[in-house]
Amino acid sequence: MLVTHDPLDAFALADAVVVVDHGVVTQAGPVAELTARPRSRYVADLVGLNLVAGTAHQRTVAVAGTDATIALADPADGEVLVRIHPHAVAVHTSEPAGSPRNRWPARIAGIDLFGDRVRLRLDGAVPLVAEVTTEALTALGLHEGADVWASVKATEITTYPR
Repeated sequence: MLVTHDPLDAFALADAVVVVDHGVVTQAGPVAELTARPRSRYVADLVGLNLVAGTAHQRTVAVAGTDATIALADPADGEVLVRIHPHAVAVHTSEPAGSPRNRWPARIAGIDLFGDRVRLRLDGAVPLVAEVTTEALTALGLHEGADVWASVKATEITTYPR
């Protein structure tokens, strides 16, 4: 058994993981299960994914607690969790046109540098983390507090039962 506060150590060394948040076990299981199907926002943050709760009806998810919706490529029904990889989230300085069916206004709440990649924490009706290059950050003039648009193609979204 290994006890650590470093998720990278846990995922690199363990066959199974128990995630504890504020003294409560939030999820336990094989590493592959936690990374494929996080059950809470806390676990999703640890494994570097976006997780949104909502209610699905066919190809639309009503996001819990907001008026926002998420368009899906594959139909789903009932209470679901929506998983979106940060690299699937595109960031725009004006409302985008084109094929992405999911577009939401947001504000950059934080910027985290990871080598040649940047993670943008976006606040909005659908709170997300987007991953962009350092070149994109500079070229688009992105900064904390900037108003932006986030977009995600429906084909980049995975759902599973809550």
